[in-house]
Amino acid sequence: MNTSSVKNAAIKPSGQWRLFLKLIRETNPSKLRLGVAIGLSVVSTVVGLIVPMFTGKLVDSFSLSSMNPGQIAVLVAVFVAQAVAGGLSIYLLNHVGQSIVAGLRDRLWKKLLVLTVPYYDRHRTGETISRMTNDTGVVKGLIAENLTGFFNGVISIIGSIVILLTLDWKMTLMMLAAVPLSMLVLVPIGRQMFKISKGLQDETAGFTAVLSQVLSEIRLVKASGAEPQEYRSGKQGITNLFRFGLKEARMQAMISPLISFILMALLVLIIGYGGMRVSSGALTAGDLVAFILYLIQIVMPMNQITTFFTQLQKAAGATERIIGTLEAEEEEPDAGRPAPEIRLPITMDGVTFGYEPGEPVLRDIWFTMEPGKVTAIVGPSGGGKTTLFSLLERFYTPQEGVIRFGADPIGDFPLAAWRARIGYVSQESPLIAGTIRENIVYGVNREVSEVELRRAAEMAYAAQFIEDLPDGYETEVGERGIKLSGGQRRRIAIARALLRNPQILMLDEATSALDSKSEIAVQKALNHLMKGRTTLVIAHRLSTVVEADQILFLEKGRITGRGTHEESLKSHALYREFATQRLRIRETV
Repeated sequence: MNTSSVKNAAIKPSGQWRLFLKLIRETNPSKLRLGVAIGLSVVSTVVGLIVPMFTGKLVDSFSLSSMNPGQIAVLVAVFVAQAVAGGLSIYLLNHVGQSIVAGLRDRLWKKLLVLTVPYYDRHRTGETISRMTNDTGVVKGLIAENLTGFFNGVISIIGSIVILLTLDWKMTLMMLAAVPLSMLVLVPIGRQMFKISKGLQDETAGFTAVLSQVLSEIRLVKASGAEPQEYRSGKQGITNLFRFGLKEARMQAMISPLISFILMALLVLIIGYGGMRVSSGALTAGDLVAFILYLIQIVMPMNQITTFFTQLQKAAGATERIIGTLEAEEEEPDAGRPAPEIRLPITMDGVTFGYEPGEPVLRDIWFTMEPGKVTAIVGPSGGGKTTLFSLLERFYTPQEGVIRFGADPIGDFPLAAWRARIGYVSQESPLIAGTIRENIVYGVNREVSEVELRRAAEMAYAAQFIEDLPDGYETEVGERGIKLSGGQRRRIAIARALLRNPQILMLDEATSALDSKSEIAVQKALNHLMKGRTTLVIAHRLSTVVEADQILFLEKGRITGRGTHEESLKSHALYREFATQRLRIRETV
């Protein structure tokens, strides 16, 4: 369990509700619209309180001669007023609820985009999606569907009791004796409902995470023949949701009959005792009818109030998770002082870093990349090469040491401006679902002309294959660029980097896993891209290593050799073995 979970688990119910109300206030809902909605709801309920009294008097004086158009008009007007006020109240409360959930989702979306990479390392994507969709939906449901029922219920109960006390206080007190007995049963059931609902929300988030992971990697699932394994995983989530649903159904199955039983018992009691009062002349038949109608207006809202508090507990649980996300550490893209525009060396100054405390991936890294020069990193897999790139991108912060641009730590410069200096081409070269044009200009925060777009594609050796496609630059690439080959995706990534015109270039095995024709095209594109730029490359081709200005041999998180290709061949036995076996083999493939 993480720290936030422990903290949230310790929050008392009253504290949960305060957090919920604080979260709602921060969305700045329309107080006027909310006030009008609640006011209309009150009007609708108050009008509803008049109906039983009117019905009672109608019963006492019921005859064809006693019915006049005025009474009928009043009765019709009352029903119309109640319907209009109730309808407007429901619409306005839904409007407020939708605006609140839109505000919450806007805050969450903005937050999700500036959360640090370590946050996403710790949280599954599906759970994060559930925060955005399911949890905010619970908050909306409380406001749009249950808030009006709560206010109406409270007003209906109080108003009905006051009127009943004026009609016959003895019968009213006898009836009210059933309320505390009912609460002794309903309150524990409500608490159980909260636990079940909270568990259901957590299970839903976990199931969403499984769906997101499997469906996003469906080709891996099919290629690995893992459908049965993933079916079992999903089936377990479905079974757990089913069990929670049954628990919730059992609680509801207890509440509904219990309320019906209470209502019927009170009805029998009131009708029996009320009939005696009518026979004795202490009560009229119309008063008895009104009494029964008011009794219904007391018992039925109790269910609404119980539901409201159950939903409030669910919303409080959802609030914990939403606030946990909103309070998570975030990046500050614009904080810092402007970096010098001139090209300066980049220095790793005693950098140590690990994804988990006490488990360093990189240890005491020292090296300098001179402006406009190429630095190649080679070494066995798992040595920390890609982690170096992540540190330069400022996805993570070194636990020891510092990375400098010139004499200044890179952390002193605005994050957005620093990343704008970097062009990154990886082996995966991920693309977004959309057109080729959208992918080439992705993240370029300026207007890109058609000439500029095509020039970048030409320099990336991508123009020919793009123009051969039926829709050219408007061709849809599919989710994660699946409709294009690896070489095509990489050339689009290079075209994007060319448009960014970065000072610093990072190439993560950008020509690996390609056929010879695609590799030649990608290498030519990279040669265009590397000209005059400070370049850090994870290399697997011998020609890249030979031409690099310096080569770093990274082994188990440490730099065990450095120098040019010729120097390293003479001074570093493992590099010599690496170059003559692995790099040369790949060169000849």
